[in-house]
Amino acid sequence: MPQYWLMAELDIGKHCQVDTCNLKDFLPFVCDSCNGVYCLEHRSREAHSCAEETVTRESKWTGGSTSYPCSFEDCKGKELLPVLCPHCEKHFCLVHRHQDDHQCEKLEVQKPRMAATKELVQKILESKDGSKSKGRRGAKNAATAAKVALMKLKLHAAGDKGLPQTERTYLQVYLPKESKDRSRPMFFSSKWTVGKMVDYAASLAGLKNNNNVLTAKKLRLCHPESGQALQMGDSLQSLLANPEAPLYNGGNVILEYLDNDSTGLEDVSHYIIQS
Repeated sequence: MPQYWLMAELDIGKHCQVDTCNLKDFLPFVCDSCNGVYCLEHRSREAHSCAEETVTRESKWTGGSTSYPCSFEDCKGKELLPVLCPHCEKHFCLVHRHQDDHQCEKLEVQKPRMAATKELVQKILESKDGSKSKGRRGAKNAATAAKVALMKLKLHAAGDKGLPQTERTYLQVYLPKESKDRSRPMFFSSKWTVGKMVDYAASLAGLKNNNNVLTAKKLRLCHPESGQALQMGDSLQSLLANPEAPLYNGGNVILEYLDNDSTGLEDVSHYIIQS
């Protein structure tokens, strides 16, 4: 057999592509990122300073095409960096990053506590003293009931998700008599006027709002106990602080159509206000 044929037959293996190495390996390794050929010592991406791996890392840090969509309902928000809820471990945008904002399934409202809350509400409703005011709860009971109801309202209330938590006031809004629903849980900014609250509540409930028509009946917010129509220019913050007839965060309010000369509702018993 010719000598050159024997040498060609024994010419197996390939040289490592690292310039400072160039070692011939009979069982070379192929990088799955850059497709380069390397010896055992330089087979890892770090060992041969893989160019493709560097590009991949840089694209992730610079944003590239990587984005993290918000997991909350119909929100289309995205963030370049992950914003993970530490409780449910889902991605959210900055607006919905807090547990309350994305109605976190891991929100710390334990079933025993909910059962205790329900029992407390029932006791409040049954604690009316017939020797005192029969149709109205005292201010102390109303405030206590509102605190209890606030927890439930926070889970279901509709409102502007962009409002800071510190500004939000939650109310059970009882709707006009002809409405399909008796009431809707909503939240408002404490800095809003009553007029803005009326417009926003009408929009959420899909109610006709002719408050800009001179001769039409007007949508008004009324006090849940007295039925008195609230002044459109008053701020919600001032009503919460009113010592004589306050509204409560977690309490009730009535939305109804009134004649132009009406100062409020004559009878609030139709609305069957309960926490």
